[in-house]
Amino acid sequence: MNDAQRIRVLVAKVGLDGHDKGANLVAMALRDAGMEVVYTGLRRTAQHAISAAVQEDVDVIGISILSGAHMKAAEKIVDLMKKERIEDKLLVMGGVIPEEDIPKLKDAGVAGVFTQAATFEEMIDFIREGVRQQREGAPRA
Repeated sequence: MNDAQRIRVLVAKVGLDGHDKGANLVAMALRDAGMEVVYTGLRRTAQHAISAAVQEDVDVIGISILSGAHMKAAEKIVDLMKKERIEDKLLVMGGVIPEEDIPKLKDAGVAGVFTQAATFEEMIDFIREGVRQQREGAPRA
């Protein structure tokens, strides 16, 4: 993939969660896969994450959350994405997320949800396919 086609991913930790080892590992794996990664750091607001996504013109918004507030965070982020007219960006979430909440998150507008059991390869493949579809104008699966 050449630089003009390079996938740009924002990795954000929203809320008061102070643990970012997983987010840092995901960011490194995405970089190793040839993606450009912008990491916003700890304890950011949803507004900060979306503002950074707009400013950095990313293809993917990745939210890492361990606090249990994933449903509220997803609703807020999706609302902000609509207000900023970037709802075409691929939104993914990862962290400590109960399996029963995954369908609810997808219904709320999260394209992909990765629990702590997910592999880096699964995340990378999902992002590559989602961005490919986004760039081709195809509906996402």
